[in-house]
Amino acid sequence: MAAMQHKGRILDRTLPAMEEFEANAFLDDLAISDDPEKAITAGLFRIEAGESMTYTYTYHEMKIILDGEVTISDDTGQSVTASRGDLFYFPADSTITFTTSDFALAYFVGQRGEGEA
Repeated sequence: MAAMQHKGRILDRTLPAMEEFEANAFLDDLAISDDPEKAITAGLFRIEAGESMTYTYTYHEMKIILDGEVTISDDTGQSVTASRGDLFYFPADSTITFTTSDFALAYFVGQRGEGEA
């Protein structure tokens, strides 16, 4: 029988920069499932004031805003200014733009393997 894994406090961690984007964006995969056929990865995403970040998802992801405020828009023209407690589902093949005038911190769970973002 598999044992649970305690990852400890995650909110105070320093997140590595997402170097491939001009935005002040940071992401870290903090928990990864052991099932390669049905991978699940969870972690933290942070964006700070500056350039917007546009990302096309190749997998399904859920994201909940933990702190701050961010405008999230998709390639259909839908746009939401999100704050603490707002939950999003991004289906595979959706193109999403994240913009903030200050910062936002979010927890995500994606149907992907480690480092496949």
